[in-house]
Amino acid sequence: MSNYLNLNTLSSYMKTIKIPFVLAGIVLLMSCGGKTQQQSAPPPPSLKTTALKKQDITVYNTYSTSMEGVQNVQIWPKVSGFVQNIYVEEGQKVKKGQLLFKLETQTLSQDANAAKASVNVAQVEVDKLVPLVEKGIISNVQLETAKAQLEQAKSNYNSITANIGYSNIVSPVNGYIGGIPYKVGALVSSTMAQPLTVVSDISGIRAYFSMNEKELLQMKTQMAANANESAASSTPEVELVMINGQTYPHKGKIAMINNIINPTTGSVSLRADFENPDLLLSSGSTGTIRVPSTYKDVWVIPQFATVDLQGTKMVYVLNGDTVNTKPINIVAQTATEFIVSEGLEEGTTIVTEGVSKLRDGQTINPIK
Repeated sequence: MSNYLNLNTLSSYMKTIKIPFVLAGIVLLMSCGGKTQQQSAPPPPSLKTTALKKQDITVYNTYSTSMEGVQNVQIWPKVSGFVQNIYVEEGQKVKKGQLLFKLETQTLSQDANAAKASVNVAQVEVDKLVPLVEKGIISNVQLETAKAQLEQAKSNYNSITANIGYSNIVSPVNGYIGGIPYKVGALVSSTMAQPLTVVSDISGIRAYFSMNEKELLQMKTQMAANANESAASSTPEVELVMINGQTYPHKGKIAMINNIINPTTGSVSLRADFENPDLLLSSGSTGTIRVPSTYKDVWVIPQFATVDLQGTKMVYVLNGDTVNTKPINIVAQTATEFIVSEGLEEGTTIVTEGVSKLRDGQTINPIK
């Protein structure tokens, strides 16, 4: 009985000692847990920022172009005949008035001889009637009829000789000979499928290209602004990127704007003229026209510093050490930058990295 009571007393005593230790352990764990949570909270991210400053910038719109010489003259025969001689080679430089082709004129020559004989006969008839009229033997009507027949014979003869002259085909301009599809002996006429050749004057080059209505309106607006600021021509100088990717050394000028918009494509055609002193460009060449647009007093923002929220471009503006989104009004863009005309203030600081992970009101550690 005595042993049983001692065991119960011991058990109660152990329980009494254990409770304070358990409570102390719980308090210790809670204290350690709180410190762990405080230590694991991440610091604000360190992100690069930049202060915006207005500037002037020129951007280029590009358009595919096809080129022609100042003159591309197709050479057609005015009369039918066989090609008797060809006096030039393909690609040869020729001058205005230089003989290119000669057509066979044997039949025309025979016709000319017959027409000349008719003129002689008519002249004899007139000469015979003149004294008879003067003596009053015949009426003046017969003489006038004979004179009319003489003029008709002369006209017929002149027409035939002119056709003989047309058999000598000369170049109407200075330039370079194109392809010559018809060789000696070929029968040619003004109704054939293609010309004898093409003479191209490439001392200057005309580059044709198209732009849409919005781009045309933007260019005209800038042209008008430039005209108000300067008395010089408001037409922008353009650049030509050749087919090999190199920029042509001479700048061109827009010389023609077709103000009739194509209702099917919504585009309008333009022409830029370039000097070609080294004959580097050829008629029929292709390339790319670069038309400049200059924007003054604008902000230039890297595209990677913006986010898109429901179709609106935003930047994160720094206020102290917190950031907030602000919409921007984009007027143009380059391959890597947005050009903004309003909606921001001079000196505004924006975040330029890690913007995709930011949120409104977030605290950051700005790095300039």
